[in-house]
Amino acid sequence: MAKVIAVCNQKGGVGKTTTSINLSACLSAAERRTLIIDMDPQSNATTGLGFDKSKIDFSIYDVLTDRSEDSERITIDKIKLKCDSIKYLDLAPATPDLAGAEIELVNAIAREKKLCDAINAVRDQYDYIIIDSPPSLGLLTVNVLTAADAVLIPIQCEYYALEGLAELLNTIRLVQKNLNSKLVIEGALMTMYDGRLNLSRQVAEDVRSCFQGRVFEVVITRNVKLSEAPSFGKPIILYDIMSSGAENYLTLAKEIMQNEQTKPTQESIG
Repeated sequence: MAKVIAVCNQKGGVGKTTTSINLSACLSAAERRTLIIDMDPQSNATTGLGFDKSKIDFSIYDVLTDRSEDSERITIDKIKLKCDSIKYLDLAPATPDLAGAEIELVNAIAREKKLCDAINAVRDQYDYIIIDSPPSLGLLTVNVLTAADAVLIPIQCEYYALEGLAELLNTIRLVQKNLNSKLVIEGALMTMYDGRLNLSRQVAEDVRSCFQGRVFEVVITRNVKLSEAPSFGKPIILYDIMSSGAENYLTLAKEIMQNEQTKPTQESIG
């Protein structure tokens, strides 16, 4: 059964999609069957893997809103796309239509568990399911947290990095209490780190203090190649395997695989 990891932080620009794409690609490169689910209406994980969102007929939006084709329910199996360049990687794509899902699900029964139910139907097909979350704490993110086993929190090593984290951690606690008691913190991941800057080092210290024992050893350093790769529709290991970004994400994937048995608790999130 797959381990489901939500990449989540309501702040934008912290590296959620970059992490989702490249972690998924690196896990797949290690021959782990991996599914990445794009839950962001901006669809950046979809385009970042080389797919044209304007040519996608069915997406995760159709799964969540119970859209049907010829009276047959649309499932993740029906919408998933094979990433031909990476043998073990599939994508459940998103389109801008997903932005309307929160409104359409307002009156739905068990609306917080739509994604969880969809994932459970395909969970035995994968080793890892990585979910790219939207930059908000709305119903889509609640669905993500309800479906996940663990949360990976990317934190940009810049000013205001920890702003809003209290709100995110409170949301995680509420989901743990009311919807998903098994949800745990996989770890905080420091992104856009520049060891030459005092600010980056100070933020890193603050993050380690906030997430005691729950910070990944690897940090994602600032890297031009990481920024360029999405425009070519490739993860970093295909765009430039020799770059520091590729090395960082390969190390992150290795760290996650090595720590599969670690079970963080609610108390550890501070």
